[in-house]
Amino acid sequence: MARDPKYDILFEPIRLGPKTAKNRFWQTPHCAGPGSERPGTQAAFRGMKAEGGWGTVFTEYCSIDPESDEFPYISARLWDEGDIINLRHMCDTLHKHGALAGVQLWYGGIQSACLESREVPRSSGDLPSNGYRSRNIYGREADEDDIKALINMYVEAAKRAQQAGFDILELICSDSDLPMQFFERRYNHRSDRYGGSLENRTRFIIELLSALKAACGDDSAIGVRFNLDTTRGASGIQHFDEGIGFVEILAREGLADVLSTKIGDLEEWAGEDAGGSRFRKSDWTRPFVDQVKSVMGDIPVVNNGRFTSPDDMVGVINSGQCDIIGAARPSIADPFLPRKIEEGRPEDIRECIGCNMCVSKFNQVGLIYCTQNATTMEEYRRGWHPEKFEKTTDPCSVLVVGGGPAGMECAHILGLRGYDVHLREAVSELGGLWKDVARYPRCSEWGRVTSYREMQLAKLKNVEVHLGVGKMTADDVLNYGADKVVIATGSHWSENGMGPDTHTAIPGADASLPHCLTPEQVMAGKPVGERVIIVDGDGHFTGLAMAELLVDQGKQVTVVTEAADVAEYTAYTMELGNNKRLMHEKKIAQFTYHWLEKVEPGKVTLFYLYRDSAELFDQGNGRFGRREGTETFEVACDSVILVTARVPNSGLFNELKARKSEWLKNEIQAIYRIGDCLAPQQLMNAIFGAHRLAREFDSPHPEHPLPWIRERQIWQAETYPKLGDARTMVAS
Repeated sequence: MARDPKYDILFEPIRLGPKTAKNRFWQTPHCAGPGSERPGTQAAFRGMKAEGGWGTVFTEYCSIDPESDEFPYISARLWDEGDIINLRHMCDTLHKHGALAGVQLWYGGIQSACLESREVPRSSGDLPSNGYRSRNIYGREADEDDIKALINMYVEAAKRAQQAGFDILELICSDSDLPMQFFERRYNHRSDRYGGSLENRTRFIIELLSALKAACGDDSAIGVRFNLDTTRGASGIQHFDEGIGFVEILAREGLADVLSTKIGDLEEWAGEDAGGSRFRKSDWTRPFVDQVKSVMGDIPVVNNGRFTSPDDMVGVINSGQCDIIGAARPSIADPFLPRKIEEGRPEDIRECIGCNMCVSKFNQVGLIYCTQNATTMEEYRRGWHPEKFEKTTDPCSVLVVGGGPAGMECAHILGLRGYDVHLREAVSELGGLWKDVARYPRCSEWGRVTSYREMQLAKLKNVEVHLGVGKMTADDVLNYGADKVVIATGSHWSENGMGPDTHTAIPGADASLPHCLTPEQVMAGKPVGERVIIVDGDGHFTGLAMAELLVDQGKQVTVVTEAADVAEYTAYTMELGNNKRLMHEKKIAQFTYHWLEKVEPGKVTLFYLYRDSAELFDQGNGRFGRREGTETFEVACDSVILVTARVPNSGLFNELKARKSEWLKNEIQAIYRIGDCLAPQQLMNAIFGAHRLAREFDSPHPEHPLPWIRERQIWQAETYPKLGDARTMVAS
């Protein structure tokens, strides 16, 4: 099917200095975790996007020198020949599919912990890091000789990037890195020609761009990614003031071939620019970037707004807001987004839900994964392709019990592989626990998890979906007539308050009583009193969602958690700051580092987790230990919401396992379980497990994953650099 002509503008080539991008799809630099030390993973991950039609594909931020050591976080690096070799593989892969390869040149200054290199970074001043408060990281003030050396450091790294095959060299001026440490007043307290006025604070960036342009600009496009607004009000950069002031200087100097816009700063970089859908919707940056294109004139402007809809993409270009659609998370959720638009099937786009689980894994010093796309990071190490599935050579009938996200994913992939699949769901709609989640405050976009899979299932003639069939019994399964069975019956919230601190029930907690509720019961309409205690042992979004839901109904809400913060996991999804603001604005009270000693009608009894003594002492009779604290206090309440732990609905599987002797006579070859009924887990992991089982369904033991490629340096293989090698020095 041909693409709709209204999308033609998205596929127009666009000139970027000496380079031409084949279309307007620009995979914005984004963290991923493979860096330059897992070249196969990096190349296959980025290469899949090029195959999927993205015209320009970038690395993550790329460290230019050991002085800009980001360890333990893993980014790409351009330190030496070894990095050139590894990143060249990525560039070659992108070029094979007709995409431009972009690299983002990064020097962190005071944001470089240098935990591996042990070097001392340079900065605009002798400043402590605001990115590593607990690590006592400082930069040393760069004098003019240092500034020349730093500029040359960038140039040498840019030349290495060219050797690797990169087409676009992007200077990152955001996230409180070195250029911004010179530009922002809160970092720059200098009194020389690099400090004071806007022109002076811009001088380092202009001199750096001039050097990059002179050294590399004939062969490579020179780009800038700039923080137009740090969302800190007058204490930071404001788009209408110094933000647009910088853009005016950049346009006047004519040193950039493309400008990419950004909102936010290091402390909450993903809380804003890469903000989750709970707080930031598609194109939320429009008010900040509207002026930029008119100032830049003919120089292309990239807007990064988590665009998933092709209509929205066309709209922002036709409005004159930008020339190029920048996207990171949408390219992760669906690397083939451009190809699907071009082929006239935009309805098949696997849209990003903005849950930020991808960045949460990088922030835990891991590889990024995706809730929507189970193949993310598996392109090389498992050989998975998001759009290609090997047809089974041994087709059989498969019964999938449970229509939550895991069951839907498994049924979908099994169907694509040629199995005869029956998906049976007890209630009248698909989605399982997730259909409630999509109704939580701010979580409507998360419903795409089920809507996408429901639509894809409907396209498969070899997959039957049966809704409202009631809970299947073991006899029902045994007598169904399927060759193989997959149990995907999900989980439920604990009804007795069993949680992560004690791993036991909370005395008096019982969701069968009127004053105790689980989240399922809240969403089902069980009455909730006026004074509410929410017990949050989950630590992600559910406890806070319950709090917001009920406070918006006029309830008085207090959240109790054993963690340091309510919704503690959202520090990784970069939502924690805005969650705190939400709680403050809505007057949601909290007790952190607390748990419940007991629940009674009309009140709960709380205790502080660290009420015991710090010292260990002789308690007599040879017993050493702490003084055990006994302090408690009571809080009046009418209802208690138990968001403590989830319990697998494993009863059906366990009964079937106990009756394994009956499988053969019922012609059942195997029974597997996936998702939460295997173990309650984050949705991305439940979907991944379901996807993996379906991919490997005809392996000898599909319940166990097949081996995957582990990228690592092998002992006695050549190293870069070698001990005794001279360091590449930069002139000052």
